[in-house]
Amino acid sequence: MRLSNLTDYAIITMCQAATHCGDGRVSAAELANETGLPVPTVQRLVSKLTAASLLRSVRGAGGGLQLGRPAAAITVADIVEAVEGPIALTACLDNGECDYEAGCNMKPHWPLINSKLRGALAEITLDDLRHAPSQKLPQKELTA
Repeated sequence: MRLSNLTDYAIITMCQAATHCGDGRVSAAELANETGLPVPTVQRLVSKLTAASLLRSVRGAGGGLQLGRPAAAITVADIVEAVEGPIALTACLDNGECDYEAGCNMKPHWPLINSKLRGALAEITLDDLRHAPSQKLPQKELTA
């Protein structure tokens, strides 16, 4: 499974927006400048993230963008779903068609697998991503 570039950029954008917590509001152009992402991409993401209530847009003097709720209450799963829609690892999870459905012995297991993956993403908050990782991931050994 691989997330789209747009979802990756949404996570980057939300992490950057989180750095402005308590500092007022930030514009899409400022977020683009700070992340190095193209302004049109950030504007598109802001639209999706605002529609999902992850960002809040305030108009007028002193307006701009701010997190829709505290960084500790926004998860990676929330961001993924704002861009990609509900997390569904296979077509049978979102009632898609499958040529092998009649003889499939995996179909009853996919909801559990999907739930575990979504649960793992829901455990990682935007607040977690704002700080340096507290644990190192194991590195693969290089072989000659």
